[in-house]
Amino acid sequence: MKLYSTVAGEGQAEQSIERSRFIAHVRPVSSKDEADSFIAEIRKTYKDATHNVPAMVIGDKFQLQWASDDGEPQGTSGAPVVQMLVQEGITNVAVVITRYFGGIKLGTGGLVRAYTSSAKLGLEAAGICDVAEKSIQRFQVDYASFNRIRNHSFSVEALLTDEVYTDAVEFSLICEPEDAQQLKEEINGLSSGKAQLKSESTSYEKVRRSL
Repeated sequence: MKLYSTVAGEGQAEQSIERSRFIAHVRPVSSKDEADSFIAEIRKTYKDATHNVPAMVIGDKFQLQWASDDGEPQGTSGAPVVQMLVQEGITNVAVVITRYFGGIKLGTGGLVRAYTSSAKLGLEAAGICDVAEKSIQRFQVDYASFNRIRNHSFSVEALLTDEVYTDAVEFSLICEPEDAQQLKEEINGLSSGKAQLKSESTSYEKVRRSL
């Protein structure tokens, strides 16, 4: 079950528009403190720039949304980037777009397009991934039962992994949370009720995708 999308790592991209130089920096973050630290780092690196426009979206429900125009006309830079991130369903990310003014004014619409397109280039460089919740069940069975389980075509999508062979076989099954009960029933049937459920937990995996 997909929970939200975020960036796979850090990213940087640059473009020139009407002689102005736009540099986008992107970093995955999990808190406002992390985002603030990243923003301060970029501002220090590009302290000679005309503008360093920051934006952040944090929380699996986009609970924290913040941006600054950093001297650009109000609503033309930071806010559109936040809006774009939310529209794309991307969270737990901080973005800073640095601008070196080239002498030609872009106008309100031009600024919005320049900052959002720069942010998208930065996101593409960082890579987008979906964070999904998975159920992990750990079983122990005898060898005969395990052979049946290993060769069985489950009725739901499941990944069999982490086998350990001793006097019995331990293994894990990873599946969607809503399919966990169905897997338990199938394992119970294949082992004639002898399978032991050793543990059950939840994991979160990242799957890369395109923006």
